[in-house]
Amino acid sequence: MGEAELYTGSQRLVIRSTIYFYGDAADQGLAIRVADEIAYHWSEPRTRVRLRKEWYEVSFEIEGIYSPELSPAAVWHNINPRFNFFRIEEFSQHDISFVDGLGSNTGYFKLANLQGLSTTAAHEYGHTLGLDHPKLLDIRGKGQPGIMYPRGTLCDPVFQYDPAAPPGAKGGTLNPFTRKVLDSDIEGLKLSRLPFDRRSLSVIGEFSSLYHQKHAPA
Repeated sequence: MGEAELYTGSQRLVIRSTIYFYGDAADQGLAIRVADEIAYHWSEPRTRVRLRKEWYEVSFEIEGIYSPELSPAAVWHNINPRFNFFRIEEFSQHDISFVDGLGSNTGYFKLANLQGLSTTAAHEYGHTLGLDHPKLLDIRGKGQPGIMYPRGTLCDPVFQYDPAAPPGAKGGTLNPFTRKVLDSDIEGLKLSRLPFDRRSLSVIGEFSSLYHQKHAPA
């Protein structure tokens, strides 16, 4: 979820989100790194969209804040559209990271998914803005995978975990490290349909407002 602001003088459309991280595996360094990674990936295409008969370059400003004392009530009663809340733990009952629905502002990260340059955080952020996984998950011959393709997608060998592995076999599916935000991902946000108020502000996404308890192994 985020707040979009139009700058008519400089022809920019800036989408801002603040992500509060809590949980036993979260810390301030990780919060900053994940936020910077999301901003980098989503701003990288420098996509231009047409709004009010003018062209605007889209960029993202993401702030990450470690909030170890975050209370459930702070999540439940939040009304700031910039604020998102994610728990980070080493263990997830689903064995993956997830958000609480498309266009939501809450979710749960499995720590291992955030290691290196996995693009998991940028992928899940796309879900908070309302993007789903593509329906076609066999993109062999299509080149660069967009950010919203999930693990298990069949792709060209260079984008696999193991370029020498047969498609669909062990190592023969999409390595999430190779995903990128493409112009088509930005276009999928349908920014031209956003209703901007007199302050040139608009909201992307909705409040799911779920506070997550720590998952425990069965």
